Amino acid sequence: MKALQRTGLALVISAPVIVGMVLLVHQARTSSKTVSSVGFRKLGVVQLEGVIYEAASIVKQLQQLREDNLIAGVLMRVDSPGGGTAPSQEIHDAVWEYRECGKPLIVSMGNVAASGGYYVACPARRIFADAGTLTGSIGVIMTVPLYKELAKKIGIEMQTFKAGDYKDLANPYRTISPQERRMIQGLLEDTHNQFIDDVAKARSIEREVLLPIADGRIFTGRQALKAKLIDTLGSYEAALAYLRAITGLGPTARIVNKKETGTRMREWFTSEIIHAFPHIYRVFTPIGMHCLAVFE
Repeated sequence: MKALQRTGLALVISAPVIVGMVLLVHQARTSSKTVSSVGFRKLGVVQLEGVIYEAASIVKQLQQLREDNLIAGVLMRVDSPGGGTAPSQEIHDAVWEYRECGKPLIVSMGNVAASGGYYVACPARRIFADAGTLTGSIGVIMTVPLYKELAKKIGIEMQTFKAGDYKDLANPYRTISPQERRMIQGLLEDTHNQFIDDVAKARSIEREVLLPIADGRIFTGRQALKAKLIDTLGSYEAALAYLRAITGLGPTARIVNKKETGTRMREWFTSEIIHAFPHIYRVFTPIGMHCLAVFE
């Protein structure tokens, strides 16, 4: 009798634990099939500032935020005059991937989000910009410094050895040939067409409608709104409030920034190198009118 009493008492004591474990297992199985918005508790923030010369750090942040089931949505702050074509395209594609995962990604434009800066922003679910933000600049530019006459004056002669007629394309120590000019122009036009196609797709604008304003011109935020390049005039705080509203999170929701440690120092260092030695960053770049100021 005592043994039965002890068994019964053990069952009574352990019953809540067993029931709790069963409920936890059931909840885990349910959440593994579909992640409910009730489970979302945080918002992610990604900051893209300065010249776009690499994409890895931004792409990694977007990937981590996309795969984190506790992240309800992302606010991406863009304050960039543009940069290299390839890294701009890689970040553009990462924003597209985030958009397709079902969670909202909102862009807030800062002082400038032009050319490559606009390129990376255009796939966002909604774009906010201030009335005075400079954006647009859907165009491509390549500048080639010519040192030939200067080299002559200071007594420097450059000897070039190559295998392949166009291996020293855009050599700054000699005149560019007509054939090379046509080749470079063809590269720029192809890149420009890629830019136009991507913006048209991301913004759901007919290509024929976009073409007249895709000539490298820049817009204020207010002008960009009329051209349908952005969606809303508003500050960073307005964009954040909008993201909170559409995700159902209150003002106390945690903000997560997955920026890698050391990234800011690395970005600053690389930027200084580019400014000091512009010839090492001679690329085809969709950064519009500011290219001369940035790279030369």
